[in-house]
Amino acid sequence: MKTLKISIVAIIIIMFAGCSSDYLKETPPNIFSSELLLQNYDGFEAALNGLYNIARHARWQSEKLELAINGVDNFTSNRGRNKILYTWGTLNSPDNTDYKETWAWLYEIIYSANNIITFAEDEGVDWRGGSADAEGNKNRIVAEARALRAWAYRRLAYSWGDVPLSTSLIKTIVTDWERAPVAKVRQQMIADFTWAQQYVPTEASLQGRITKGAVQTFLAETYLAVNKPDSALYWANQAINNPAYKLVEQRYGVFKDNPYGSAYGDMFKHTPDKGNQNREDGNTEALWVFQFDLYNLDGQGHELSRAITGEYNLIRNKSLSLQFTYERGGRGKNYFNPTRWWVLSYEPQDDRAQNYIMRKYFILQTAEQNAPGNGADKLPDATWKYGDTIWLDWSEANDITATHKQVPNFPYSRKGEGTDPTDMAADFAWSDQIYLRLADTYLLKAEAQFKLGQPDAAAATINIIRQRSHATPITGAQVNIDFILDERSRELIVEEERRYTLLRTHKWLERTKKYNHYGGELISPRDTIFPIPQTVIDANLTKVFPQNPGWI
Repeated sequence: MKTLKISIVAIIIIMFAGCSSDYLKETPPNIFSSELLLQNYDGFEAALNGLYNIARHARWQSEKLELAINGVDNFTSNRGRNKILYTWGTLNSPDNTDYKETWAWLYEIIYSANNIITFAEDEGVDWRGGSADAEGNKNRIVAEARALRAWAYRRLAYSWGDVPLSTSLIKTIVTDWERAPVAKVRQQMIADFTWAQQYVPTEASLQGRITKGAVQTFLAETYLAVNKPDSALYWANQAINNPAYKLVEQRYGVFKDNPYGSAYGDMFKHTPDKGNQNREDGNTEALWVFQFDLYNLDGQGHELSRAITGEYNLIRNKSLSLQFTYERGGRGKNYFNPTRWWVLSYEPQDDRAQNYIMRKYFILQTAEQNAPGNGADKLPDATWKYGDTIWLDWSEANDITATHKQVPNFPYSRKGEGTDPTDMAADFAWSDQIYLRLADTYLLKAEAQFKLGQPDAAAATINIIRQRSHATPITGAQVNIDFILDERSRELIVEEERRYTLLRTHKWLERTKKYNHYGGELISPRDTIFPIPQTVIDANLTKVFPQNPGWI
């Protein structure tokens, strides 16, 4: 079993017991417990595993996923599960639970990272162990903690703007927090990422941990956010020019012989026993992959599958014509759907738009063909037979109805497919999830080149991505920020935290109104930033904690 996949539940409870689940800081951390654990290399490694386990919740819990990728130009709410992104109205308020839980989760990462960083400076720590020397062990562990701290602040700054900045261990209850300007937060992010990339290894120290290339990619993105495209270009090139990282351009892995497959689609495929997501599986493009093991100690997989996989069992007037199977991704609940614009944004020959990776149709199958699954598909009527194709329908927009009821027969990305192989209707999936890969780095490079007035160079960079998927090459005359955003959507749907990209490029309001018709009818400039959770404001007893503009 992969080392990082074993959840260090007991360590998290001991080490991070003082991290508030509700507020900025409600109780002080359990310093005594941390002192007991963080005395040697093995203790710090265990603590780092706990930190990564918390970060993994970005794919573990649907609200943390949805606040980053839904309610944008390429995703719209379905079923009305998330009231924030379903109504954009009164329920989208400082009292919303999803805001509170996501804020608390990110500060839990920050406090946990600060714990590791602070105790690493104790003179009595025994850093011996592993294959590196003592200094190398210390630098690498601190680097990974600093990288995850910066990663948490990245999400906070995009979501809430000015936020409290904490870089040291907190030993007392704090009731007078102040909001640091976004510019200062990003300055700290750059400092953390820059220092970390020196010591985070090219290959992850354990499967599931961050790589040097991922840190450098986050640096490139952050420099674009602060409008320094020259620095962004430098750091993107640092990752791209590392010979260890290469785009996947050849078929590989568990379905490499599938005649309908593609090198692009192979990266997201898996069987109950083996997957293609990790570098160890042959995915030379992966920079950070979240790990999920069936029946591990935390007892829960990720929610990506049920969040984006279609409710195909309800197709054809809810007649249960299609059975749940592993190949189909188990039971999808389709909390949010891609918009019609996304489906239509591809050329017909683009590998990224084929049924291998974008679900457009199903084949009616017998019980033997469906195995493992729940038996044979039920034929809608006597005119149908096994082997017939049921096409999904994207002839009309799926995001404009006032009631916004379930839309079970609309195309969707298959990147989230997965389930318990012993329970096709399980709520969770245990397939490893690509969080960041080199294609993202290339597209950040193209954006930096465009902002530096180099459209031909930007087109050449984008064409490296397009060539892999057999899309038509472009010229420099076609490059603008909207084309770059279109290409990011085509390449990185589901993986990219799309809201952050659109906010960084100041395009969220415009493009969401244009392409997400349901959201576009309701959103306003106020919604470009989330409200500070009311619990945070109430917990700051001795100093006023200002709310974001437009929220009460």
